[in-house]
Amino acid sequence: MKTKNSRRTFLKTAAAASIGMPAIIPASALGKNGKVAPSNRIVLGGIGLGPRGRKVLDGFFAQNDCQFVAIADPQKERRDLIKEKTDQHYGNTDCVVYDDMSGVLERDDIDAVLITTGDRWHATASIYAARAGKDIYCEKPCAMNIQECRELDDAIRKHERVFQAGTQRRSVPNFQVAADLALKGKLGQMQEVHAGILQLQEYLEPLPAQPEPDPAIIDWDKWLGPAPEIPFNQEYCNGRWRNHEGLYSAWRLPEWGSHTIDLCQWAADADGTTPIEFEAESDSRIHATYANGIKLVMRLSSGKGEGEWIKGLGTCPVRFVGDEAWVEAGDHLGIESSRPGLLKDMPANEIRGTDPVLHVRNFLDCVKTRKDPVCNSTAVRYGHMACFAAAISWKLGRKVTFDPKTERFINDDEANRLRTYQRRAPYTI
Repeated sequence: MKTKNSRRTFLKTAAAASIGMPAIIPASALGKNGKVAPSNRIVLGGIGLGPRGRKVLDGFFAQNDCQFVAIADPQKERRDLIKEKTDQHYGNTDCVVYDDMSGVLERDDIDAVLITTGDRWHATASIYAARAGKDIYCEKPCAMNIQECRELDDAIRKHERVFQAGTQRRSVPNFQVAADLALKGKLGQMQEVHAGILQLQEYLEPLPAQPEPDPAIIDWDKWLGPAPEIPFNQEYCNGRWRNHEGLYSAWRLPEWGSHTIDLCQWAADADGTTPIEFEAESDSRIHATYANGIKLVMRLSSGKGEGEWIKGLGTCPVRFVGDEAWVEAGDHLGIESSRPGLLKDMPANEIRGTDPVLHVRNFLDCVKTRKDPVCNSTAVRYGHMACFAAAISWKLGRKVTFDPKTERFINDDEANRLRTYQRRAPYTI
């Protein structure tokens, strides 16, 4: 923090002193013509930016108080693509590439990092970034298991970092309105919260081994990071790592559950806790109960079976049910209520649930104010733990009881063994 504050002080002083200098200084350096002066810009680096990362980076490019300067990725093709995209956006050749995230984390001029690696790296890279004094925007799921949820939040709080999970639906107006109705009692006493999920399934068999590439092209060891060592296959690097053990978390449930269960946690005013009982009925339906009696129902987002979703509201649907009314929202700008008058003040919404731009703006504002973003590390801690506890109930095929204070299953050694894992050396914390 001392180094970062010194850098900001220097830039502010330099910008002020330059007012009396010759007119050949670009107006942008002084913050004129709609530009933001360098002293007020948040300098951003990237770690592992694939297709989703490029979408989120566009959200940062849309903010004129942020400057993206560097990309770290063990895949040459991807880091070169980000450099090309960045240089084209800014009209220069300044973006620096690294094959190791340490190149980004060790730079004193970088304030924050965008982490959009695969699941295996999210928590570990975020902890490294927190220790390096960086604020963090990290894609979801942000952890691989219950253990990592705790470790991530503890590190963010210890190092006093600003952390935003890429669960951007907390920043999208129709989802915000739905949660607000629940939190303000407009639906009456809350009874149930419903989260759309993907059907759970066992991990896939490993892909066939292929010869490892030149580390300058793909550094396979760095790509794997803390995940268990497995033979190289190019398809993993092309995006087929999903639903492979060690690379992907909890049998598909957190893929959408980290969004929809997160929204249910929010609407149930449960960001600092989890349900205490979880019971999987099938691969597509899990019930949970909070200590206050509110039910959390996890069911297929496709709308198949009992409790079909309203058609047309979009993917990642949620429904919040009170004893007086219900409200449902989905990705396609959609929101419906059993009491339409509740939606009369619904703002014009042109931001779909997959668009990160408002979420990015919330993060940058919090970097400046040092306040918690809408989906901070503590919200992630408990929302993700609810995902993992539900998935463990499914895996074991029975009801489990969870204590959100100790973050352990009660009298259940088998379930508790699924809470943790060992990171592969040297990618430990």
